[in-house]
Amino acid sequence: WSSGFSISASYAVPDASLISMNQFLSSARSMVDVVSIPIIADLDTGYGNANNVMYAVRCFEAAGVEGVCIEDKKFPKDTSLLEGGRQVLADIEEFVGKIMAAKDVQRDDNFMVIARVEALIAGWGKEETLKRAHRYVEAGADCILIHSKATTPEEIVEVVNAWELETPLVLIPTTYPTLVEKDIRELKKVKLVIYANQTLRASVQAIENVLQEIKTSQGIHTVSPKIAPVSRIFELQGVPEMKEKGAKFLR
Repeated sequence: WSSGFSISASYAVPDASLISMNQFLSSARSMVDVVSIPIIADLDTGYGNANNVMYAVRCFEAAGVEGVCIEDKKFPKDTSLLEGGRQVLADIEEFVGKIMAAKDVQRDDNFMVIARVEALIAGWGKEETLKRAHRYVEAGADCILIHSKATTPEEIVEVVNAWELETPLVLIPTTYPTLVEKDIRELKKVKLVIYANQTLRASVQAIENVLQEIKTSQGIHTVSPKIAPVSRIFELQGVPEMKEKGAKFLR
């Protein structure tokens, strides 16, 4: 998951459509380059109108991304979980045009376009959520992501249980973590779960803890046994492979 929230955080700016498409694209391309699993890119609202969506889909697909997720809010957006955030939904037909545009320009038939429905986030309820989701399926969406900021699973489970189409659903259980994978499988309609920001938050906590310990200990002698060795970083960077190739080709 090439997360708009996490990539924005890496630039130390809010997830509010502040950085450019090319910055998100660069991060997604870097992920594609170093992993062997499919990458889904979070395109937020598509960076503008249907014309922007077409350009973005062409760029991200060319970068090797296997799918994109586009949400039905107005550009520019506030992140969905922001307390008091500006959660303004796009007109249904405007967003339908974006989905159709994305599907029209994709080159690979296996490329996925996920339509993210933000009606629950905006407080518009189950019926509006289902109405929008059905229309987006008609427009060609391969999956429907139902987003919720409820702190318990009841709201999302109610929507999932009311879903009658064959199109798979996607969940992001950030705010309702008690809905675990076993329970999600039993719902039978959800085919993808996105853990959207846990690694970012874990990294921030670890960095803050280490810096605080260095400050308290007045040195690094107490943290060195608790952190990854430099050799592990070399491994992740591909240094052993570089050395192997270098032994063959460097003159």
